[in-house]
Amino acid sequence: MDSVSRMCRRTLHRPLARFICIGVASTAVYAVLVLVLLGPLGSSGANFAALTLTAVANTVANRRLTFGVRGREGRARQYAASVVVFLIALAITDGALVLLDAYDRRPSRPLEETVLVTATLVATVCRFVALRMWVFTTARTPATVDTGA
Repeated sequence: MDSVSRMCRRTLHRPLARFICIGVASTAVYAVLVLVLLGPLGSSGANFAALTLTAVANTVANRRLTFGVRGREGRARQYAASVVVFLIALAITDGALVLLDAYDRRPSRPLEETVLVTATLVATVCRFVALRMWVFTTARTPATVDTGA
């Protein structure tokens, strides 16, 4: 058991592993929010509300935990760029809803939920690439990066 916990600790020192953990938690919260909000807001409204809420927490967590960025330097630019990344994710998930509507005008809730969660997973891959390659690249200097060591 001790070797398993050591392996988990070592794995969580890798940025991709931390991103995946944050992504799994965000996707789980997103799925619950969509399920709760589908009735009152409809699929597009539930998607927008759930994605907005989880994107804010996700960006804060990834900034600090995945990419090790701390401090105020570059924060405004990073959050502004994260809005662009959020809009890309929103386009992917809304696009999936448009495709679903073209396929089935009255889909069941489980089908809507499945389509939204699947689209969110695709958007998450895009999000990781954008955050790593664009949003947090200039902030990753030796003075602002926490290596986890």
